[in-house]
Amino acid sequence: MMLNRLLPTLAAIIVLSACAPQRKPLPAPPPPAAAPRPVATATPAPPPADWRDAPVSPGTWRYEVAEGSSAARFGLVAGAPLATLTCDRAASQVALRRAGAAPSPVPLTITTSTATRAFTATPEAGPIPQLVLVLAARDPVLDAMAFSRGRFVIEVAGLPTLYLPARPEVGRLIEDCR
Repeated sequence: MMLNRLLPTLAAIIVLSACAPQRKPLPAPPPPAAAPRPVATATPAPPPADWRDAPVSPGTWRYEVAEGSSAARFGLVAGAPLATLTCDRAASQVALRRAGAAPSPVPLTITTSTATRAFTATPEAGPIPQLVLVLAARDPVLDAMAFSRGRFVIEVAGLPTLYLPARPEVGRLIEDCR
């Protein structure tokens, strides 16, 4: 009996549900656009706040002996040296040559872990322009360069700063001149 009363209600629900609008599935969202690729630029990195954090200049030291003198050259093997220390035993002097040109004498600063000294370098004409600083073989800045912790710096206004590793070749050349 109860079923007889519920039957018309169930039939009405089924009929009404058939009349209800059917939902259409939503369209799939479009795929995300590809992110633009970063463009590499040639902007140089800013100099570090502390020179001891700067990367060492590319190259290596090479020690050479010639009659009456010796030299320690720093640079890439296939290229001209960026810096050269040359011993003149007869004069008891060490010449520091730094690749670069200038129209007149320029300030040159040497920074080590124990000292910072300012000098004046003189332009030297030749097939490869260089700036030259001549030091007495017993100048304390030479010892500071040889024993600097890890590296020392040669700065000349208008030229890239050289961050040179303190290697045995530097100390050996200095000892040759003493």
